[in-house]
Amino acid sequence: MPFITKVKIRGNIVANFKVRHLAAFVSAMAISTAVSADLGVFATSGKTMGDHTFIEQGGQKAENIKKILANIKMPAGFKIDLYAIVPDARDMAMAPQGTVLFVGTRKDKVWVVSDRDRDGVADEVKDFAPSLSFDVPNGVQFSKDGFLFVAERNHVRMFPAAEFFYEGPDVVAVDIVPKGELIPVDEESYNHTARVVDIGPDNKLYISLGQPFNVAPPEKMDLYKETGIGGIIRMDRDGSNREVYTYGVRNSVGQDFHPVTGELWWTDNQVDGMGDDIPPGELNRQTEAGQHFGHPWFGGGTVRVSDFGYNTQEVPDGIVHPVVETTAHCADLGMAFYTGKQFPAKYKNGIFVAQHGSWNRTEPCGARLMFTSIDDEGNATMEPFAEGWLNENGEYDGRPMSVTQMKDGSLLVSDDYAGAIYRISYDAG
Repeated sequence: MPFITKVKIRGNIVANFKVRHLAAFVSAMAISTAVSADLGVFATSGKTMGDHTFIEQGGQKAENIKKILANIKMPAGFKIDLYAIVPDARDMAMAPQGTVLFVGTRKDKVWVVSDRDRDGVADEVKDFAPSLSFDVPNGVQFSKDGFLFVAERNHVRMFPAAEFFYEGPDVVAVDIVPKGELIPVDEESYNHTARVVDIGPDNKLYISLGQPFNVAPPEKMDLYKETGIGGIIRMDRDGSNREVYTYGVRNSVGQDFHPVTGELWWTDNQVDGMGDDIPPGELNRQTEAGQHFGHPWFGGGTVRVSDFGYNTQEVPDGIVHPVVETTAHCADLGMAFYTGKQFPAKYKNGIFVAQHGSWNRTEPCGARLMFTSIDDEGNATMEPFAEGWLNENGEYDGRPMSVTQMKDGSLLVSDDYAGAIYRISYDAG
């Protein structure tokens, strides 16, 4: 049975407790300024530092990846370097003080990457909280006040002060959405279960819930509408006031909020099996709660779906189509707005999107980093930014999965195929 840190609250020991007021941690850890519960002893699991899994950062693998990076083409002034060897690296979250990077996976690990000598290359990579069990902990996100949120297949947890407590095997783990309550247990699947979690301008959690089918069947639609499967849900940071924020999503694994307007933008992956060139992938812009983005009536963009006769049915009112239609099956996944100062001005408040690469296209595409510029009216234009992971033989030398920004304005790119994280920086010379 996995260990869960125990905390004494008002005389009672509880495991993996659900806190309705997150500031309750202050009296024990000086995380906030408000106190709403009396925290006592933090139990230990019996795990030791030796129970951590450490990942070698040098050797032949690192040298091979560096050779691949020499083939990556980018605009003048940019360079790409190996930042860390991280197995299955996917969603990333930089801690508020910039000391460590947390990395989610589609397996059973959350990794912690540290660069103690501040040279732009990781010194240490080890697993986070080996006293706990994780199940597809793809989504990781920090709040500005230092709480780490991890979204798993059917579980959402919060870890106070993870930026500082990651050193040891034991941490405080707080259920935000208890295991088995993010979606109905009967709806758990191995497909489309990589969640992403973000904190919006309203200080609420936004969590993507991909639906597990190629095309969602009609008999599931009422359940999905109620639970938010095939959509994005929103809730308070303590898990209360859950609601469905977005409808008509097939499988989104990338989202971020516009730094000026506060609007939610997100990627979506299209229906498979309709051919090499249709339907397109999507970059979407959401301007208000409750909007519907077309699935399963649309397979991607404005392309109708014939499965289950959806193409013969009336579509829901007010369908919102994507602001950018991307090349079919390139698999647009993680994305982030660029707010740094290191890159040239054209990149300010634009979007970097990781295209993971196709799995069923007869001519492979993707495996690259795209950039989207947005004008004052919200019109978006996407162009390649970093290419070269799809080699001349049509083989993948890497598959970019997500992006995040460092405090110095450089960009980190995760690659779950190569098991690595890259750092892109700029020097005008």
